[in-house]
Amino acid sequence: MSRHMATIERNKLKRLCTRLQPGAPITSEELTGLGISADLAVHYVRAGWLTRLMRGVFCRPNDTLALQPCLLLLERRLKGLHVGGKSALDWYGLRQFVQQQPVLHLFGWEAGQLPEWFTERFPAEYHRKRLFDESPDAMRHVGPFERRSGEPQASEPERALLEMLSDVGVRQPLQEARELVESSYSMRADVLRDLIRHCRSVKTVRLCIQLGREGVLPWAAKLDPETLPTGSNRPWVSKSAEGLLVLKP
Repeated sequence: MSRHMATIERNKLKRLCTRLQPGAPITSEELTGLGISADLAVHYVRAGWLTRLMRGVFCRPNDTLALQPCLLLLERRLKGLHVGGKSALDWYGLRQFVQQQPVLHLFGWEAGQLPEWFTERFPAEYHRKRLFDESPDAMRHVGPFERRSGEPQASEPERALLEMLSDVGVRQPLQEARELVESSYSMRADVLRDLIRHCRSVKTVRLCIQLGREGVLPWAAKLDPETLPTGSNRPWVSKSAEGLLVLKP
């Protein structure tokens, strides 16, 4: 390699080191933007200046990846990806008990899989969920966490509550759901009403109203079942490990 070429490569490496954010993965597209070709990226990996996480994704060597930038990268790969359900409730401080390392609940618009490099560092589950009438580019009450710039997409508390309730009888124990609902006294009735009106799951709507009324929560008193999509006049019945769940209209 000529001295000129070596200088160019050194300068590219220096630029990469100053641009690589600690804790953040970087894609091959971003490397290309820094003037680093696929071949040069392979050279950097072999030399120990970059660590390859998977095809097209790299990080600093021996770097401890942070959740926030990793989620921002995944959002570009999985349409509609957001932190939702019990995890979003937990982010807002609504929780029953603190697990040592809780599983991160991620939802998206399409079937997909979380990469191994992510789940090895952050125990997580991804589920395709289309609970509301909406489009993936304009999801109802989903946005940067606490509306802060640069934060990952997350459900607002009211949507997170309904996402959690939609999993009752599947992955979510009813008793824990009931306890979480009992702690949800600060939920906004107008936001819940908007979400429920566009909710595709009769079970979720009925469960929200029923548990809200059982807990005598302020927002539940402001929801009129007559104006909400509670389905037919027949009870909704589901059998799970916890027994029979009967939701009246």
